[in-house]
Amino acid sequence: MPASPELVTARIAAIQDTIPKSVTLIAVTKQVPAHLMAIAYDMGIRHFGESKVQEAAEKQAQLNGLSGITWHLIGHLQRNKANKALEQFQWLHSVDSMKLARRLDRLAAPLDHKPKVCLQVKLRPDPNKYGWSVDELRQDLPQIDQLENLCVQGLMAIPPYGLSDEDARAIFDDARSLADEVRQQPLQHVKMQHLSMGMSDDYLIAMAAGATMVRLGRTIFGER
Repeated sequence: MPASPELVTARIAAIQDTIPKSVTLIAVTKQVPAHLMAIAYDMGIRHFGESKVQEAAEKQAQLNGLSGITWHLIGHLQRNKANKALEQFQWLHSVDSMKLARRLDRLAAPLDHKPKVCLQVKLRPDPNKYGWSVDELRQDLPQIDQLENLCVQGLMAIPPYGLSDEDARAIFDDARSLADEVRQQPLQHVKMQHLSMGMSDDYLIAMAAGATMVRLGRTIFGER
């Protein structure tokens, strides 16, 4: 069950001491009630990550009176939910295929802003994860760079479950190296300013490897 309000407050205070100002802490709030999110807000959290469009819509309505929140979609996005996602989220971390990227680009054309997105990559084979392989991303980069209505900000990486700290660090290092490789290419619309990687069990390792955004849920709010 979720942690008590007092425990959430204590956990956030402890975690904030471990995260430099150069790294954005995204509180992952899947199945977390709005009243605990409001406590996180009171502790200075302004970035919230949701996995499902519908669940996020309900909480956004409940927290409508809180200003300055940035909403991040971190779960797999089905193409038929793309329009809703663009309405509800300022960041889409889980853009995981060329088909989805093209659809988002088309839907974003009439908007008065360019949605910020991360390209989800699989740096090791993993049947439980979505995303480009390294070779697929290299191949698709010229097409991605033609998408004028998206603001591609970087990469999102999720290691397979159950890795050792050493193996997780190797994946995070590979993500940083891939971002460096992409950054060296003469691309117009693809930027590599952010690495979204690191969750409750490995965020310290991810930050050491260069993460600029970490996504923490259980370590703040407890088990769902």
